[in-house]
Amino acid sequence: MADSTEKITGAHFRDVMASFPAGVTINTTVDADGRWWGFTASAFCSLSADPPLVLVCVAKTAECYPAFMATEQLAVHIVQPDHEHVAKLFATRGADKFAGANFVLSARGLPIIDDAASVLECSVYARYDGGDHTIIVGRVEDAILGPHEPVVYYRRDFHRLPLPAEGDLAVSPQA
Repeated sequence: MADSTEKITGAHFRDVMASFPAGVTINTTVDADGRWWGFTASAFCSLSADPPLVLVCVAKTAECYPAFMATEQLAVHIVQPDHEHVAKLFATRGADKFAGANFVLSARGLPIIDDAASVLECSVYARYDGGDHTIIVGRVEDAILGPHEPVVYYRRDFHRLPLPAEGDLAVSPQA
């Protein structure tokens, strides 16, 4: 273990955090001029069931940052295996991000990947400073559960989850 008095560098911290498996999301919005914006994030989780809230973190240095600070709505896509290339594209600065998948406009006017593992359409509930990121809390207004399994990001690569055999799914009793 490192000496606790040593300063942890950003690179070392990112290396350590890369060993924590995380889901992958593509987050999209539309600005006031109708331009589509998006970014990839693994910093995403559910926050509350009542009201239904999720949070996602966007880097303050991201090209799309101003759009996500001005918007009142966003879509969070849970990435499925066929969209690994799209997730990489959305993580690439300067790339034509929306050229890599089949996006359609939702009823709320948000760009949606038509075959994502799941999609959460959210109104912005709150924003909080998070160091070099901003934490966006979204109130889930609509949720689409797709038929695909999600991918997991671990040690800077995408991995498929092993799926249980039919009938092996554990079911928790309702409280």
